[in-house]
Amino acid sequence: MKKMVNRALVTLALIATPMLAHAEKIAVVDMGEVFEQLPQREQISKSLKAEFGDRVAEVQKMQEEMRSLVEKQQRDGALMSDTQKTELVRKMDSLKSEFQLKGKALDEDMRRRQGEEQNKLLVQVQKAINTIAGKENYDLVLQRGAVIFVKPEADISGKVVEALSKGK
Repeated sequence: MKKMVNRALVTLALIATPMLAHAEKIAVVDMGEVFEQLPQREQISKSLKAEFGDRVAEVQKMQEEMRSLVEKQQRDGALMSDTQKTELVRKMDSLKSEFQLKGKALDEDMRRRQGEEQNKLLVQVQKAINTIAGKENYDLVLQRGAVIFVKPEADISGKVVEALSKGK
Protein backbone atom coordinates (compact mmCIF):
# COMPACT_ATOMS: atom_id res chain seq x y z
CA MET A 1 0.00 0.00 0.00
CA LYS A 2 2.82 2.38 0.93
CA LYS A 3 4.60 1.66 -2.34
CA MET A 4 1.45 2.40 -4.30
CA VAL A 5 0.99 5.76 -2.53
CA ASN A 6 4.65 6.63 -3.09
CA ARG A 7 4.36 5.77 -6.78
CA ALA A 8 1.26 7.91 -7.07
CA LEU A 9 3.04 10.85 -5.42
CA VAL A 10 6.08 10.45 -7.65
CA THR A 11 3.84 10.25 -10.73
CA LEU A 12 1.95 13.36 -9.62
CA ALA A 13 5.22 15.21 -9.02
CA LEU A 14 6.51 14.21 -12.46
CA ILE A 15 3.30 15.39 -14.10
CA ALA A 16 3.06 18.62 -12.10
CA THR A 17 6.72 19.65 -12.38
CA PRO A 18 6.69 20.35 -16.14
CA MET A 19 3.40 22.20 -15.80
CA LEU A 20 4.83 24.43 -13.07
CA ALA A 21 8.12 24.87 -14.90
CA HIS A 22 6.28 26.23 -17.94
CA ALA A 23 3.93 28.40 -15.91
CA GLU A 24 5.32 31.89 -16.12
CA LYS A 25 2.97 33.61 -13.71
CA ILE A 26 1.41 31.99 -10.69
CA ALA A 27 -0.98 33.64 -8.26
CA VAL A 28 -2.72 32.56 -5.10
CA VAL A 29 -6.04 33.53 -3.56
CA ASP A 30 -6.92 33.19 0.10
CA MET A 31 -10.61 32.31 -0.25
CA GLY A 32 -11.24 32.60 3.50
CA GLU A 33 -9.80 36.11 3.55
CA VAL A 34 -11.75 37.08 0.44
CA PHE A 35 -15.08 35.89 1.87
CA GLU A 36 -14.33 37.58 5.19
CA GLN A 37 -13.71 40.96 3.60
CA LEU A 38 -16.52 41.02 1.06
CA PRO A 39 -19.07 43.78 1.62
CA GLN A 40 -21.73 41.50 0.14
CA ARG A 41 -21.43 39.28 3.24
CA GLU A 42 -23.05 41.94 5.39
CA GLN A 43 -25.85 42.44 2.87
CA ILE A 44 -26.51 38.70 2.77
CA SER A 45 -26.55 38.56 6.55
CA LYS A 46 -29.07 41.40 6.73
CA SER A 47 -31.32 39.86 4.10
CA LEU A 48 -31.27 36.47 5.85
CA LYS A 49 -32.08 38.12 9.19
CA ALA A 50 -35.02 39.87 7.55
CA GLU A 51 -36.16 36.68 5.84
CA PHE A 52 -36.04 34.56 8.99
CA GLY A 53 -36.63 37.26 11.63
CA ASP A 54 -40.25 36.34 12.35
CA ARG A 55 -39.48 32.65 12.73
CA VAL A 56 -36.48 33.34 14.96
CA ALA A 57 -38.63 35.60 17.16
CA GLU A 58 -41.30 32.89 17.37
CA VAL A 59 -38.77 30.26 18.47
CA GLN A 60 -37.25 32.68 21.01
CA LYS A 61 -40.74 33.42 22.37
CA MET A 62 -41.36 29.69 22.80
CA GLN A 63 -38.03 29.34 24.61
CA GLU A 64 -38.94 32.18 26.95
CA GLU A 65 -42.35 30.62 27.60
CA MET A 66 -40.67 27.31 28.48
CA ARG A 67 -38.36 29.11 30.92
CA SER A 68 -41.38 30.79 32.48
CA LEU A 69 -43.18 27.46 32.93
CA VAL A 70 -40.10 25.86 34.53
CA GLU A 71 -39.83 28.79 36.94
CA LYS A 72 -43.54 28.48 37.76
CA GLN A 73 -43.10 24.76 38.44
CA GLN A 74 -40.16 25.42 40.75
CA ARG A 75 -41.81 28.35 42.48
CA ASP A 76 -45.39 27.07 42.84
CA GLY A 77 -44.92 23.30 42.55
CA ALA A 78 -45.38 22.66 46.26
CA LEU A 79 -48.65 24.62 46.31
CA MET A 80 -50.17 22.97 43.20
CA SER A 81 -52.58 20.10 43.19
CA ASP A 82 -51.65 16.88 41.39
CA THR A 83 -53.96 17.83 38.51
CA GLN A 84 -52.32 21.24 38.14
CA LYS A 85 -48.86 19.67 38.21
CA THR A 86 -49.86 17.14 35.54
CA GLU A 87 -51.34 19.88 33.32
CA LEU A 88 -48.20 21.97 33.72
CA VAL A 89 -45.92 19.04 32.85
CA ARG A 90 -48.03 18.21 29.78
CA LYS A 91 -47.98 21.82 28.66
CA MET A 92 -44.19 21.93 29.11
CA ASP A 93 -43.73 18.67 27.18
CA SER A 94 -45.98 19.88 24.37
CA LEU A 95 -44.19 23.21 24.17
CA LYS A 96 -40.79 21.48 24.24
CA SER A 97 -41.77 19.20 21.35
CA GLU A 98 -43.08 22.11 19.30
CA PHE A 99 -39.97 24.15 20.11
CA GLN A 100 -37.65 21.35 19.00
CA LEU A 101 -39.60 20.79 15.79
CA LYS A 102 -39.75 24.46 14.83
CA GLY A 103 -36.16 25.07 15.93
CA LYS A 104 -34.84 22.21 13.82
CA ALA A 105 -36.85 23.30 10.77
CA LEU A 106 -35.65 26.89 11.19
CA ASP A 107 -32.03 25.77 11.53
CA GLU A 108 -32.24 23.60 8.41
CA ASP A 109 -33.92 26.35 6.37
CA MET A 110 -31.38 28.94 7.48
CA ARG A 111 -28.46 26.64 6.61
CA ARG A 112 -29.93 25.88 3.21
CA ARG A 113 -30.48 29.56 2.39
CA GLN A 114 -27.04 30.48 3.69
CA GLY A 115 -25.55 27.82 1.43
CA GLU A 116 -27.48 29.16 -1.55
CA GLU A 117 -26.25 32.68 -0.91
CA GLN A 118 -22.66 31.51 -0.41
CA ASN A 119 -22.81 29.61 -3.69
CA LYS A 120 -23.99 32.76 -5.49
CA LEU A 121 -21.11 34.65 -3.91
CA LEU A 122 -18.67 31.90 -4.85
CA VAL A 123 -19.70 32.26 -8.51
CA GLN A 124 -18.99 36.01 -8.32
CA VAL A 125 -15.62 35.39 -6.66
CA GLN A 126 -14.70 32.85 -9.34
CA LYS A 127 -15.63 35.31 -12.10
CA ALA A 128 -13.50 38.02 -10.46
CA ILE A 129 -10.55 35.63 -10.16
CA ASN A 130 -10.90 34.62 -13.82
CA THR A 131 -11.08 38.27 -14.90
CA ILE A 132 -8.00 39.24 -12.89
CA ALA A 133 -6.09 36.17 -14.08
CA GLY A 134 -6.96 37.01 -17.68
CA LYS A 135 -6.07 40.70 -17.43
CA GLU A 136 -2.79 40.09 -15.63
CA ASN A 137 -1.84 37.01 -17.69
CA TYR A 138 -1.61 34.51 -14.86
CA ASP A 139 -1.07 30.98 -16.06
CA LEU A 140 -2.12 29.39 -12.79
CA VAL A 141 -4.15 30.53 -9.77
CA LEU A 142 -4.05 28.35 -6.66
CA GLN A 143 -5.87 28.48 -3.35
CA ARG A 144 -3.66 29.82 -0.57
CA GLY A 145 -4.23 26.72 1.58
CA ALA A 146 -2.65 24.51 -1.08
CA VAL A 147 0.60 26.50 -1.10
CA ILE A 148 3.31 26.36 1.54
CA PHE A 149 5.08 29.56 0.55
CA VAL A 150 4.17 32.42 -1.72
CA LYS A 151 5.60 35.87 -2.20
CA PRO A 152 3.15 38.55 -1.08
CA GLU A 153 3.03 40.08 -4.55
CA ALA A 154 1.65 36.80 -5.96
CA ASP A 155 -1.36 36.93 -3.61
CA ILE A 156 -4.26 38.48 -5.53
CA SER A 157 -6.82 38.18 -2.70
CA GLY A 158 -6.93 41.96 -2.19
CA LYS A 159 -7.50 42.52 -5.90
CA VAL A 160 -10.40 40.06 -5.85
CA VAL A 161 -12.02 41.81 -2.88
CA GLU A 162 -11.49 45.20 -4.56
CA ALA A 163 -13.03 43.97 -7.81
CA LEU A 164 -16.07 42.58 -6.02
CA SER A 165 -16.42 45.74 -3.89
CA LYS A 166 -16.60 47.85 -7.03
CA GLY A 167 -19.12 45.52 -8.64
CA LYS A 168 -21.34 45.75 -5.56
